Amino acid sequence: MGESEIEQMSETVSTEPSDVNLAEMERLINDDGQVRNAFVVLVGDHFENPDAAASLMVELLEEDGYSVDAVVSTGAVKREIRKALDTAVVGGADLVVTLGGVGVGPRAKTPDATRKVLDIRLQGIEQAIRNSGMGAGALDAGLSRGLAGVSGQTVIINLAESRAAVRDGMATVLPLVSHVLDDLCRWSV
Repeated sequence: MGESEIEQMSETVSTEPSDVNLAEMERLINDDGQVRNAFVVLVGDHFENPDAAASLMVELLEEDGYSVDAVVSTGAVKREIRKALDTAVVGGADLVVTLGGVGVGPRAKTPDATRKVLDIRLQGIEQAIRNSGMGAGALDAGLSRGLAGVSGQTVIINLAESRAAVRDGMATVLPLVSHVLDDLCRWSV
């Protein structure tokens, strides 16, 4: 390599840290070359357009670098919801997101089913979803009983089903989930 090439490289490579450089370095350091897998569960039969809800979830997850293994629908029955969650956890999903069934009505069974599957609750994420939902005007998110937590090596998040709740909830939780998954990988045996 000649002197002119070295000078040219030194002009294009910034040695000063910046937010962009640091974020890129952190991404490269944390990236183990594996794509993270997600699993989506639509709970209940009250979705205005279940295909649109599924498409939105897949789009948001893929934008964040996830491969979506499956989108399944269940009835608003604890047994069915739990079976879907167990299937995702046993199947090795990194992230499971449920949509629907998180309110106070008699068919809102998602938190009850999720509670039975979780090893650890992440109450900070639960509260972040509620706070950001209220701030965004997504009342169903702000008043949600939804849970967040870890089952084995899988993060499980319950979101309300409205488009606003999903968009705001995913924007809120994805950076937090990445941090949790990194911790789980770092400390796994």
